[in-house]
Formats: sequence, structure tokens, C-alpha cells
Amino acid sequence: MEKLALLAAFGTAVFWSFSAIFFENASKKVGALAVNFWKVVFAFLFLAISGTIVRGVPFPYDAPLRTWIFLSLSGLVGFVVADFFLFNAYVLIGSRITVVFQSLTPVFTALFAYIFIAERMQMHRLIGMAVTVAGILIVVLVRSRQSRKNNEGALSVKGLTYAFLSALFQAGGMVLTKAGLGDYSPISGTQIRVFVAIFGFAINALIMGQGPHVFFRVPKNREAFTSTIKGSVFGPFLGVVLSLFSMQNTQVGATSTLMALTPVVIIVPSVLILKQKIHFLEILGAAIAVGGAALFFLL
Repeated sequence: MEKLALLAAFGTAVFWSFSAIFFENASKKVGALAVNFWKVVFAFLFLAISGTIVRGVPFPYDAPLRTWIFLSLSGLVGFVVADFFLFNAYVLIGSRITVVFQSLTPVFTALFAYIFIAERMQMHRLIGMAVTVAGILIVVLVRSRQSRKNNEGALSVKGLTYAFLSALFQAGGMVLTKAGLGDYSPISGTQIRVFVAIFGFAINALIMGQGPHVFFRVPKNREAFTSTIKGSVFGPFLGVVLSLFSMQNTQVGATSTLMALTPVVIIVPSVLILKQKIHFLEILGAAIAVGGAALFFLL
């Protein structure tokens, strides 16, 4: 089961690589807050259908109180706060550069897991984490240099700060999820997180005076709305369900490390969808990252 859980974490990275591209496209058209709100709305609907089919339960009313508390906090920290910073970073510095700081998420996650839930990783997994993060950093640093060389946009301090904070809060959300999920259904557990996130983003929109734009104008933008739906399928629906299944059946630090392979996996859709050119060092970094990830499966 643990090997399957590790494979699910890798699958999360694959799905998130596609969702990042779709969400970047939508965010640049209608804004990060609007995309964040609608992505969790769509995810909730997809999860309700899945819960009905798989468990016969369209809403997680059978979840224990402790699960509701921790997963609600996880939804606020991991979705509302982390994604607020993440999506604004997409707009300010682009998805390919934003993911540079996502490589720090496994480090923060392992640290938080050790401090708050006393979870320790085996030595070979710590080595695998270090190798994987090193490979990811090679990939993203090469991309950063290429973006500056090609004048694809200045890397604003605000954008970089947002990207860093998104990694920090994402790690906190993962540890809260691990603490609260237990043996409860990953599908319904994800639904709790997105249910709370819907209200979080809605309140945020009202406070910022963007209610009319988010709730009424954005659905009329067909291209942005379609991209949001596609991103919702790959991100908060399939991706997050796989991540919760992985955290449920293996160490959260291991899950986080494999999920952080998104900057490596995103190379493929970047070439196929965005028609971007790939530098040799990116391929080298990808190979190193995959080699580090292999340590989780082979040892």
C-alpha cells in the first residue's frame, strides 16, 4: 500500500503540472481571487458526485468532529491562504518561476511534521528528498535565468515573496491534513477542505469589494471559465484526492517531496501546450530529481 501511496503522490505532481498552466491562463484574465473561488466550487461538485458514487455519501456529514476541525483548518491554510499567494505569484512572475519556491515545501513539511506530529523520515528518504530538491532547484533556476534573458518579465520582489509564502502555508496545510484525516475517506476529506475554502474565498471577495466581479462577471468570460474548470479537475479534485490518499498511507514528508516534482513534470506540458524551448540543464535537473524520487520506491 505504501508504494501505491508514493505513486499517488507522483500522480499529484503530474496533475498539478497541468492545473498550474490552466490556472495561470485563467488568473491573468480574471484575477487570482476569482479563479480560486470558482476552482473550489467546481471541485466541491466533482467531489460530491464522486462521494455519491464511491461511498454513497454526497456530503461528509459522517466525518468525526476532530476530522472536521483539522481539515477545516487545513482548507483555510492550504487552500485559502496558500493559494491566495500562489495564484497571485502566477500573475506576477508566471507559473514556471513560481514553482521555484514550491521545491521548499517538502523541507517545510518534514520540519513541521517532526515538530507537531513527531513524524521522522528514514535516512534513505532524507537523502532522496535532498537529491530530489537539488534536481528541482536546477530546473527552476535555469528557467529563471532563461526568463530574465528572454525578457519574459521582471521577477518582482512581491511575486517572489508570495511564492515563498505559498510554499510555507502549503506545508502547514499538509501537516494539518495528515493530523486530521486518519483513516477517513480521502474523497470526503478533500470535500471538507474545499467546502471551507468556498466560504473563505467568498468572504475574501466581499471584503475586497470584488463580489460582483467574482460571482457574476467571471462566469461570462468563457475562456477563463473553461480554463478554471479544466484546472479544477486536475488540481483540487484529482490532484488533492491523490495527495490525501498518499498522506494517509505514507509519511507526509515523502508525499510532499514527490508532489514537489511538479516543476520537473511541467516540462512536458510546457513543451506540448506552451511550445516552450527546454535547456539541456533542465533535462539534467529533471534526471537528478527523478533519481532522487526513485530512492523512495527502490529502498
